[in-house]
Amino acid sequence: MKKIIFIVAAAGLAVFLFSGTLVPLFAEEYSLDDLYRVALARSEKLKVAEENLVIAETGNEKALSYLLPRLTATGGLTQYSETKHSATGSVIQPDRASSWGLRVDETFSLSGRELTALGMAKQNVAKNRFDLAAVREDYLLRQVAAAYYNVLMARKNLEIADANLERLKKHRNAAEQRLKIGEVTRTVLLRAEGELSGANSDRLQAENGLELALAVLASNCGIKGAFTLRETPAAEGEVQALSTFQEEAFAGRADLRGMEVQKQIAADQIRFNEGAFWPSVTLSGVYSGADQNPPQSSLNRASIYGGVALNFPFFEGGLRKAEVAEAKARERQAGLLYEEMKKSIEIEVRTAYLELVTQRGVIRFLNDQLAFAREN
Repeated sequence: MKKIIFIVAAAGLAVFLFSGTLVPLFAEEYSLDDLYRVALARSEKLKVAEENLVIAETGNEKALSYLLPRLTATGGLTQYSETKHSATGSVIQPDRASSWGLRVDETFSLSGRELTALGMAKQNVAKNRFDLAAVREDYLLRQVAAAYYNVLMARKNLEIADANLERLKKHRNAAEQRLKIGEVTRTVLLRAEGELSGANSDRLQAENGLELALAVLASNCGIKGAFTLRETPAAEGEVQALSTFQEEAFAGRADLRGMEVQKQIAADQIRFNEGAFWPSVTLSGVYSGADQNPPQSSLNRASIYGGVALNFPFFEGGLRKAEVAEAKARERQAGLLYEEMKKSIEIEVRTAYLELVTQRGVIRFLNDQLAFAREN
């Protein structure tokens, strides 16, 4: 009986130990590049930005549809209550009549504004591609990379808190022993106890901070379950000149390139609105057929014809003039926003550059302090 109880207890202990180590054993490890790939595949915010590109591509298809002719098919059947004849015996009202037809229409402006609209739609697709790239870059930098390094810093803070707690435990024990042999007063022990209590509090805050940082990173990347991080060593090397970074930013920043496309779209919008002052032409071709029972003597069973119409609106209350003025204002606005963004990027690059130089200097000074402390 005792042997059976021992076996059951051992099995239960094994299950408990296995369940306790199951999560860390199978926790997936991610590097920063891995987190980038996961976030690009799972982030809802990035998927919303991708849908904006889909909408822009749909707008391009809509603009193209205005260049294509309209094809319309018609058909009808009429059933009358009775057949009516004239005094001479000819049919006035048949018993049944049917008609069908096929019509092709093409309308275009002599200013070519439909082509301008198609060009604007293509530029809008390009702009949305740049916008999507900018959203991805910003998300990976501010939501993924920042959260990744926050976890690493929180992990270091926990290591520091553990080391400080261990040091203060030894200090408290030493103070307790010195009090027993009469080398110090009880005040020294109480001070050591207070420092140890503060270290326990700091350690708890560091542990909770690490847990929160991991939760934020998992949420931003769309990670489910336990995971660990693999620290990627920072790239070493000389820092390039500030002007080099600024030139690269002006040439490669997706948000700035998107704003350049927006300027061109605003300029084309003026051309599009000015095209409303030009006349439009409508070309049409029609095939129609008809049948009656009984048929009239003058019944035209089939006909084919074409037509040309010129439409020129002379007065519409000043709408076209107002639309052109609005488009010009939006073009000026786009130019101002572009220049403002360039200034903002210049400041961003300068801030990041100075922060990089500062942190490298701080690390160098801390290494010097560490060397002096070891010698001391």
